[in-house]
Amino acid sequence: IDILGPLPLTKGQCKFLVVAVDYFTKWIEAKPLATITASNVQKFVWKNIITRFGIPYAIISDNGLQFTDKKFNNFLENLGI
Repeated sequence: IDILGPLPLTKGQCKFLVVAVDYFTKWIEAKPLATITASNVQKFVWKNIITRFGIPYAIISDNGLQFTDKKFNNFLENLGI
């Protein structure tokens, strides 16, 4: 999982893109974001990954601030990730 941007502004003032790639199938999930907060990343993981495909064994990130946030890590720990 990673964050791309800043990109040129789009409708809704979105200038970032959160992207997750399944290493086995190479399936990509992406969502535009206006701000890159841990809360937005958590919502993305829940809505676009967990509710659609189930709980992953692991999530690999670049350890950006959004991914090392205490609330986000607690969210992942509670799910057993």
